[in-house]
Amino acid sequence: METLQTFLNDFNNQMQVLHNAATEAAWMAQTTGDPMWADKLSEADTQYNLLFSSKDTYEKTKQFLAMENITETEKRQLQLLLYGMEANQLPEEVIADISKRSSELNLLFNTYSPEVDGKTYSANEIREILMYSDDQELRKKVWFASKEVGKVVEKGLLELVKKRNEAAQMLGYENHHHMSFALQELDRDEVFAIFNDLILQSDEAYRSMKRELDEQLSVKFGITPEDIRPWHYIDPFFQEAPPSELTNTDSFYNGKDILELTTDTFKSMGIEINDLYAKSDLFPGDNKNPTAFCIDMNREGDIRVLCSIVADTYWMETNLHEFGHAAYYKYIDSNLPFLLRSESHILTTESIAMLFGKMGKDPRWLKRFLQVDEETVNALSPELEKFLQLQMLIAVRWIVTFVLFERELYENPDQNLNALWWKIVHKIQLVTPPDSTDNPDWAAKIHFSLAPVYYHNYLLGELMAAQLLRHIETEVSPEFFTKETGEVLINQFFKPAALYNWNDKIRNITGESLNPSHFVEIYCKTQIKS
Repeated sequence: METLQTFLNDFNNQMQVLHNAATEAAWMAQTTGDPMWADKLSEADTQYNLLFSSKDTYEKTKQFLAMENITETEKRQLQLLLYGMEANQLPEEVIADISKRSSELNLLFNTYSPEVDGKTYSANEIREILMYSDDQELRKKVWFASKEVGKVVEKGLLELVKKRNEAAQMLGYENHHHMSFALQELDRDEVFAIFNDLILQSDEAYRSMKRELDEQLSVKFGITPEDIRPWHYIDPFFQEAPPSELTNTDSFYNGKDILELTTDTFKSMGIEINDLYAKSDLFPGDNKNPTAFCIDMNREGDIRVLCSIVADTYWMETNLHEFGHAAYYKYIDSNLPFLLRSESHILTTESIAMLFGKMGKDPRWLKRFLQVDEETVNALSPELEKFLQLQMLIAVRWIVTFVLFERELYENPDQNLNALWWKIVHKIQLVTPPDSTDNPDWAAKIHFSLAPVYYHNYLLGELMAAQLLRHIETEVSPEFFTKETGEVLINQFFKPAALYNWNDKIRNITGESLNPSHFVEIYCKTQIKS
């Protein structure tokens, strides 16, 4: 009779081989835009998912999990295996079809280039125009151009949503959204209750700061606040706060090396990440994914980051964010079984990435690493604090907008989604829609296609980051960039990897389960005065 140890060893070995093939294909697909790699990724994903679709393995997993006297390490592997397998107890042709559709959408996103008046614009160029240009007509044109990919992917995306729902229903779930929460160790009702509460607790501060922002924009563009439309903000989805003249730190990066600054930041805490640059793809290129991500290729140290770095604040903070992910993966205990050599939950790695991504606005970081003189930093500090609060309030509203819409998308993909999108945007973000809401502007956000039922983890990650930061500053080291901080992150957060449930991990470190009150106290108070 097969023993538990033999069962786990065999599965870990098979999983490792298929995981490595899938990540190699994914990396090449994202960095080349070559349809050949999109096909290989689809095939690799299918083979990986088929491993988790074996009914025999599924039944054995449940039987082993019911045994007495199994170790905590064995139990955790079986729990994670069960979560991973339940979503894949599907016919092979269903798994292959969903994987193929997802890869095709990925290729469309990676190879689509919006045009305005015959000129092709990259994501960086669109961002730069929305950040700096006073030409309202150009801003409007590039904003609409940034949404055109939504029309390209809408049909395929809606078909994929329905296929995901059908697959979830085959497994006994109401839809894909319900299934995803259940298999992510998340209570769906609890998460949405937390988000609704955050909207209520941040409402006064958000409305006040949004009103002030709109007044500033109305002066800048010579229009009334009522005439402000989505293209007057600095990014296509109003995800970010526009820096004021005082908080726009782009000029500080003239002649600076983003990678050197990243290296120095992590090294100050005893975290070495510069060895990961060689295999990463960090600068702009043709046909590569225009966004940014980190990928652990083999859970044995080959960790790569994709960025399109230019010397400005956005890419500094993005690089710190992505190498936050990379640091987590690098310092995972290599002695753990392959199944456990990953984050305990995606929200835990997001929390670390967000913690580091915000350092570009931290006065301590500006002085120490960017070497901005103390007088300048002291003058900037109140504005930076206010800016960060606005940034977090905007992020809360944006993420809640996304997740509320995504919930409705899976509840009823045949409803008027274009109108629903703008209804939610207007209600939650307080952004006035364009004159026409007939276009699938929502579908231009790649996460609906490639990272379904994922976005809530960004906000949960922010809540965990706030709790972790509070703990470090009050119990470990008031100065964040120290070896003591690094030891806590490496030994207590990174190293145990997926050995513990995400809530157990934060409880083990801070003494309490995830507690949104830390985020509320920092960011949802009444407006900070300059």
